[in-house]
Amino acid sequence: MKIVSIATSKKKGTIKKCILQAELIENHGIKEDAHAGNWHRQLSFLASESIENAGTEDFKLNFGDFAENIATMGIDWKNQPIGQVFTLGDEAQVEITQIGKECHKKCAIYYRAGDCIMPKEGVFAKILKGGTIKIGDKIERVIK
Repeated sequence: MKIVSIATSKKKGTIKKCILQAELIENHGIKEDAHAGNWHRQLSFLASESIENAGTEDFKLNFGDFAENIATMGIDWKNQPIGQVFTLGDEAQVEITQIGKECHKKCAIYYRAGDCIMPKEGVFAKILKGGTIKIGDKIERVIK
């Protein structure tokens, strides 16, 4: 299980831009990301496998297109229980707080991709412990 993409944006409802590393701030989110703040959806995850499956031969999707902060390989996020804790990289820890979301309006992602997998397959977390993460970092499930 590993991080294959990290993406941020300055404004909500827009496609995120990929970066090589990010600073996770405890109980806040990714430094300078539009979704950071004191709430339960500080960080968002999608499986890279889901992003690949959402594309077509004619329309390739990129990491960040669904406004996910972190795309991963080897984790079926939508089947993780609420409250599950994961370690990202060497020190950051996150707790799953929500699976899926309701889209109140069609956003840029929907119009560009024709659908949005985030409402069904996106997972949200709060940051329990901050730290720097980078592409290629391992992700480990914390056994309670």
